[in-house]
Amino acid sequence: MNLPRRNDYPLYFDVFLLFPVLMLTGIGVVMVYSASSHLAAEKFGDSAYFLKRQVLFALAGISLMIFFRYLNYRVLRVLAYVILAAAFILLGLVFVAGVGFSANGATRWLRIGGFSFQPSELAKYALIIYLAYSLNKKQDNLNHFSIGFLPHVFVLGAFAILILFQPDFGSVVVFGLITWIMLFVGGARLMHLFMSFIFLLPAAVYYAMQAQYRLVRLICFLDPWRYQNEGGYQIIHSFMAFGTGGIWGTGIGQGYQKLFYLPEPHTDFIFSVIGEELGLWGVCLVLTLFMILLWRGVIIARATQDRFGALLALGLTAAISFQVFVNTGVAVGILPTKGITLPFLSYGGTSLVFNLAAAGILMSIGHRRDA
Repeated sequence: MNLPRRNDYPLYFDVFLLFPVLMLTGIGVVMVYSASSHLAAEKFGDSAYFLKRQVLFALAGISLMIFFRYLNYRVLRVLAYVILAAAFILLGLVFVAGVGFSANGATRWLRIGGFSFQPSELAKYALIIYLAYSLNKKQDNLNHFSIGFLPHVFVLGAFAILILFQPDFGSVVVFGLITWIMLFVGGARLMHLFMSFIFLLPAAVYYAMQAQYRLVRLICFLDPWRYQNEGGYQIIHSFMAFGTGGIWGTGIGQGYQKLFYLPEPHTDFIFSVIGEELGLWGVCLVLTLFMILLWRGVIIARATQDRFGALLALGLTAAISFQVFVNTGVAVGILPTKGITLPFLSYGGTSLVFNLAAAGILMSIGHRRDA
């Protein structure tokens, strides 16, 4: 399918990208307030505490989306190694006392003024930009193990080590999936990809079993009702939220599970709150918007003549899609519990700002696809 030619219209925005992104962001602002108002009132004495911050994050992210829409995405090719180095430095600073800070047993954030920043979000997009640049540069030698496969896996491994120390095993899995699909589409040898999968799968399973809390999550995932007062508590209340919502939902603000029953209702389990308050139609609306975004990202990647732009579009689309799959999969019980936010919807400045920036880059690639 050919994209409409809009290169002569500088104010043009791809509505098939802009509409779902803005709709999801708007729904997210409303649902964050609904999911967090009681928690914010209890913790901060201000029911709109998370709402105010989410609106601020959304405005910052939309501004960044517009900036990247008008920025020639090829600038990112020149800055690939600079962005990669910055991501490594920031991931390292997480472990520096007085700069990084911990929450819920994980050390994943940097404190900047009154806001926190999660460097792994930057690292994810830095990895995508690097892979797009490198796979484009080495396109004639991708069948060589030492050129087309090893350097990319080495960069992935360096990121994985820093992120595993946080610890954040789920993000490492997402990083690995993004790298694998970009190498596959980029032209790396299937044998190298297959052997890496065979080698890393047992290592990933072994690592997952090493930590007690990850083992508990896996056991509770298999039979949450048996451990309903322990590790199965979250997923059971998520089920109850979807069940209560039915087809039409209880109405915005009328949900029950967010009232200190469902943990992290405004972040990890906001999809469950949507299911309860907006019902099946709300869930279908959200998933349809994500499907439009995914479809448009793939169309842009296929239609772009510039190989770097095509790989970059693919990587950005894959990153958002994998995150949606993991978050919604956890909420409906087809994946073990993992703290990954839902793009554009969950509360969180780093995730929202970077995802909106990624949408802007996709628009830039689509606008300049014929150049």
